[in-house]
Amino acid sequence: MLKPARKKEKDPEGRMPLVEHLRELRNRLAKGILAILAVTVVAAFFYNDIINFFTKPILDSVGCNLSFSELQKKPEGTACAQITINGLLTPFTLALKVSLMAGVVLASPVWLYQLWAFVAPGLHRSEKKYALAFVGAGSPLFFIGGYFAYAVLPTTAEVLIQFTPSDVDNLLPLDDLLDLVTRMVIVFGLAFELPLLLVMLNIGGVVTGRRMLGWWRAMIMGITVFSAVATPSTEPLTMIALAAPIVLLYFLATGVSLLNDRRRRLRELRGPRDDEAAELDLSPSDIGEVETIGAPRSSPERTGREGDGGRAHRVNGYDDIT
Repeated sequence: MLKPARKKEKDPEGRMPLVEHLRELRNRLAKGILAILAVTVVAAFFYNDIINFFTKPILDSVGCNLSFSELQKKPEGTACAQITINGLLTPFTLALKVSLMAGVVLASPVWLYQLWAFVAPGLHRSEKKYALAFVGAGSPLFFIGGYFAYAVLPTTAEVLIQFTPSDVDNLLPLDDLLDLVTRMVIVFGLAFELPLLLVMLNIGGVVTGRRMLGWWRAMIMGITVFSAVATPSTEPLTMIALAAPIVLLYFLATGVSLLNDRRRRLRELRGPRDDEAAELDLSPSDIGEVETIGAPRSSPERTGREGDGGRAHRVNGYDDIT
């Protein structure tokens, strides 16, 4: 009777053959995809609620809550828009698109964990600490930026709708509106990741905190211009409401980088810890002048007779002894 195969013990340093790496990657991807599909199926039953969640603030600001007969009698100078869907298959494809987007977002804790579980065994303890800190800080920053985009979208839509010519009705396709909301949320979320990117560059030794502090004029100008473009509203308070948090996060990242530089200098002065290897200076050094050593004119075994003109005898068929 065959004995069952023993379960292989995992290497404490996370080392394994290439085939095992590929097999683990396949299993991690399968778990992440199954989680996305499961959440997508559940979200398909609530896709109307998801669409209303994104479109209701805009409809409240620019929506036409009137019938067609009432729209013809609307006061002159007032502009509004109606959300429409074009095509017979568009509602189905839109529902599939919204459900899949919700599945990817809501299942992100599962597939992010699978990604982390695949990468973590190859990281050192300090690298794991930094990676967890970046993930823990990056997710809230992205969601805060997305919330700001969601909050300023109604005001942005109200300003943009005023460019509609008079006696012209504005029909807003629902798929275009959802694409606009998605792009705004992603752009604002990535904008709030700027401080985290600067801290990562500082920890990697690419940029110092003092240099980041010297950029403050250009950074404030760039952030202000970005806020003005992203929020095309005539109200300066809307632009300031977006620019102020990003500027504050920039100075916070600069302060963290200055503290990290100070900690790095103190660590270099103390030297390496007991469990760290000291850095070796492998740069070549000058050895000074080279002393020349004169070689003997001939070895004793090769000395010829005086009558041979100073020629050495061949020793074992060779002219020299090697």
